[in-house]
Amino acid sequence: MESNKKYVIGLDFGTDSCRALVVDTYTGREMATGVSFYPRWKAGLYCDAHNNRYRQHPLDYIESMTEAVHIALSDLKEEEIASICGLCFDTTGSTPALTDKAGMPLALCPEFAEEPDAMFILWKDHTAVREAEQINALINKRNLDYLLYEGGTYSSEWVWSKVLHITNTNVAIKDAAYAWVEHCDWMTGLVTGNTIPEQIFRSRCAAGHKAMWHA
Repeated sequence: MESNKKYVIGLDFGTDSCRALVVDTYTGREMATGVSFYPRWKAGLYCDAHNNRYRQHPLDYIESMTEAVHIALSDLKEEEIASICGLCFDTTGSTPALTDKAGMPLALCPEFAEEPDAMFILWKDHTAVREAEQINALINKRNLDYLLYEGGTYSSEWVWSKVLHITNTNVAIKDAAYAWVEHCDWMTGLVTGNTIPEQIFRSRCAAGHKAMWHA
């Protein structure tokens, strides 16, 4: 019976760390856990609280995910590890990043490795207040119903405000950017080898509520 068991790894990317949880798919039993704090974020890099700027480097996500999974797997038997059949991801949105044509965040390019505007813009980053006001004013002026499912107003915490702010204030990033991606979609795309902007799968919440997409 043991050989027929299946397990999944749940990965939760919080503000400070990545947490891995291995669960028995049949019983719901928690088999193992692992936690890894983002090293650059923990050191206070790339943020400016005075100006409400909160950015996270994509390497923090990659490295902490790898470490958290390794920690969790270290508590499992070989046959249990062999029975893992899936990964599940949870992130806080809207946390977008501008990307190149391959769908890679620009901070992974050597020339932008230390540029905060090339990194993921954390959900609580409020540098785009002015851009949110601009978006709301334009929608109201044109009497469009884009805000019908957004609670009646577009937030500075969401993707279009943030992307507009970066492209308005950073010419180098604007010229280098090809597309944008949400944190949740990039993590799943990264581990499955599908990050191309035209091909990557987008979550309904990120594309809909945050990016005003509707069929």
